[in-house]
Order: sequence, then C-alpha cells, then structure tokens
Amino acid sequence: MNQREADETETHDLRATGERIESLLASFAGNVLPVQERAEELVRLVSELHGAGLRRVLEIVDDAGLLGPELLDQLAGDDLVASLLIVHGLHPDGVETRVRRALDEVRPYLGSHGGDVELLDVTEAGVVRLRLVGSCQSCPSSPVTLKLAVEGAIEAAAPEVTAIECDEAPAAAGAATLIPVESLMMRTRAPEPIAGEQAGGWHAVELTGLRSGEVRRVTVSDADMVLCRVGSATYAYRDRCPACSSSLAGASLQRAPGAPVGSAVLTCPGCGGHYDVQRAGAGLDRSDAHLEPLPLLERDGLVEVALPGAVAV
Repeated sequence: MNQREADETETHDLRATGERIESLLASFAGNVLPVQERAEELVRLVSELHGAGLRRVLEIVDDAGLLGPELLDQLAGDDLVASLLIVHGLHPDGVETRVRRALDEVRPYLGSHGGDVELLDVTEAGVVRLRLVGSCQSCPSSPVTLKLAVEGAIEAAAPEVTAIECDEAPAAAGAATLIPVESLMMRTRAPEPIAGEQAGGWHAVELTGLRSGEVRRVTVSDADMVLCRVGSATYAYRDRCPACSSSLAGASLQRAPGAPVGSAVLTCPGCGGHYDVQRAGAGLDRSDAHLEPLPLLERDGLVEVALPGAVAV
C-alpha cells in the first residue's frame, strides 16, 4: 500500500469513527433523561479534556519558537487536525476565511454548469449569506446544488455556521430561502432516515478508464447514476430520463449541430430526448424536462459524488 492509499484509508476510518460517535449519541435520545444527560456530559467532559491538552501542546510548541506560519499552515491543512482545532476554538483562520476556502472547493463543480457562488456576508450570529450566479441561479436543481455541494463544504470547514441564507438574484422573484446547517459542536442527535430512503452524504466513485465522450452507468450506495466525461470534466446525473422515465444506460454524447467544440448533448436511448450535459442537464426538446444533476467533486485526491437524503431507485 502506497502513502496515498494509506492516507485515503485513514481518512475513511476517521469518518467512520465520527459517524459512529454520532450514532451512539443518537441512540441515547428517547432513553430515560438522566441517562441521556449523563452520556452527553461524558462526551462534553472528554472533549474539554482533549481540547485543554491540545491547547497546551500548541503553547509548548509556540514557547519553543517552533509554531511559525509554515507549521500553522500544515496543521490547518490536515483534515483531522483542522477539525480538532475548529471544535476547540484553536484554528488559526477565522470563519470567513474558512468559508471562502470552502467555496473555492465547490467552484469547479459550479463552474462545470456555467455558474458560480458569491459570498455576501458572514454575520456575527454565524449566518452565511450567499448568492448563486450564472446558470446555477436559474437551474431548477439549484436547491440540490446548494444543499449537497455548497452547504456540505461549508459545514465541514466551519461547523460554527448556524445557517446558510441564499439571496435571490435581483431579477428573480420570491423571498430568500434559508437553509439551516446543523453545527458539529451543537449536534447531539442525528436525524432519523425515513423508511425506504437512502442516507445522504458524499460517497466515493470510481472513474478509472472513463474516457472523454463516454457515458457510464454506475451504482453508488444503491443509487443508480450515469457519469458523463467531457474533456477533463466529469458530470454525474441520476439514471432516469425525465421525459420517458427510462434508464439512461446506453446513452450517447454528441456535439449539437452548430455548437462549439467541447459541447456535449446526451441522447436518451429510450425516447431520443436531448439534454445539455454542461448546463445542469437542461432539456433541449422541452423546457420543463431536465436531468437531475448530482454534485461530483475531487477532494483530497478522492472523487466523490453527493447523494440527497432520498434517491429513488
């Protein structure tokens, strides 16, 4: 096993450990109140002890003259260490800096659909105000984009954030939408999944051998999807044609007549419907029909796709 594979395995194990801790805390909910309170107090006290120890380690290193900018950057750049620094209020970067960095992580995905995101403000109350611009703002799937891509990145980088507020563009109608974000430091109970639905979150996906112009049908965590490769960019969509409800297995990618080089149109093998892969799956035959995009990002050398809280299969 090389170093990269070892790091990926360790990251996976640490995520599993965090999920197990949340699961155990959630299992106490609904029990006799003193039992639940004692379990939460135990976790809080252990966390405070570890936080005090971590703070003391940093003080010792700083007193020795070794805690310079380079070492701080290395500590903040390690996912595990950074998460501990955040939880215990020791991270060298402020909330706004970490939010901006998180948005930079998801910009490649938003840009692949012709869109972007602007950070308008981070309030003292921990509310992040954003605005989707470009194709993302008008895309019917923009709420999914926010929930799975933007919110997930911000929550991981800045768990102190209490909510994400998405302002509508000036030309759009309706009030701003408010998307609550559960704080890692405040959450003691994970939401119970609805029977028959898939748990949401990011899942690793294998892209080895996927060539430009190729469409591949894969199953990730029991959810069927198609991966479309256009140049160096990869797009993920739910495996369902919105026009005929059939699978997209066997679909092909072509350049539309008169379209620039590098454009890609997916043709449904069932009904012949056409969809613009690079514009969030917009329908070219019917404006009310569009593919359902799934955020796909490359983070820490891993390719991951985000699944909503429920994906019908």
